[in-house]
Amino acid sequence: MNIVLLMPIYNDWQSAAHLIRDCDRALALAGRQARVLLVDDGSDEDPGDDLDRVQPVAISHIDILHLRCNLGHQRAIAIGLSYIEASLPCDAVVVLDGDGEDRPEDIDRLLKALEAGATPRVVFAERTKRSEGPAFAIAYWLYRVVHRILTGHRVRVGNFAAVPSAILVRLVAVSALWNHFAAAVFHARIPYTTVPTSRGTRYGGRSHMSTVALVTHGLSAMSVFGDRIGVRSLVATLGVMLLLALATIAAVSWRLWLGVPLPAWVPYGALLIVLAVQGASIVLSFVFIVLAGRASPGFVPLRDYGHYVLRVTSVPLRLTDGSPGIHRD
Repeated sequence: MNIVLLMPIYNDWQSAAHLIRDCDRALALAGRQARVLLVDDGSDEDPGDDLDRVQPVAISHIDILHLRCNLGHQRAIAIGLSYIEASLPCDAVVVLDGDGEDRPEDIDRLLKALEAGATPRVVFAERTKRSEGPAFAIAYWLYRVVHRILTGHRVRVGNFAAVPSAILVRLVAVSALWNHFAAAVFHARIPYTTVPTSRGTRYGGRSHMSTVALVTHGLSAMSVFGDRIGVRSLVATLGVMLLLALATIAAVSWRLWLGVPLPAWVPYGALLIVLAVQGASIVLSFVFIVLAGRASPGFVPLRDYGHYVLRVTSVPLRLTDGSPGIHRD
């Protein structure tokens, strides 16, 4: 297979070089070859000579797609996928983070699952074991519960995935890809499957994902399902309003027909009904805004990605025998 490894990078050049060496080793053991596309997400640090010292066996090219500014790793992935679809013909793209938490030895497992499929589909790495602390685990569990309730989809996968070319040509036309890679696949109803994997250990340094960035990342995933969240919220609000109305009517009827004193909660119930009506109006307006947004194409990655590309450079490689490697001009 003609494979491209896509890695968004923000300043982690040393980790990127480490990851490329590990990927090269894993690919060589699996008898595969690939090229690497690093998406430089507006880094303010120079790559230095870390990449120049890579001596690959199975990796023939290392290209760096430099973005004009920092956009976040989800949008960096969207631009990288669009660039590959337009400029680097291949059989499959493997998306993985550049810090080592996506294990290189799992690349071959993803590709084998992709090759075994009767029809083209995205193959995601499904996490069976995570390495974060208890505080993050609790927060992540709460997020998964809220995500499942509001969207109807379980949070099971991240960015680590193999995308066949037949799917790539469809995916880069999905506007939601600009917000979240995995959510765009689910929302666009693109066929997918999963392979169980364990999360690897970060090579070094600290993650650039702050608490604000993590929350934004989670909300970005949910925003892809804005229409579904709006409709579900509207139905839930109307259901609560109906229950409150029926309870209030029943209490008033008992007072009129049986002379039973009104429960103390009735005035509060009437107030809650008013609040529920207002909430339903707000949610309904939100639903119409989301649905009206479908009339405009918005950001289409395949069409608009070029606005954010500053330049493309290639890393001159030397093979393990010391001879110059092949690289694209």
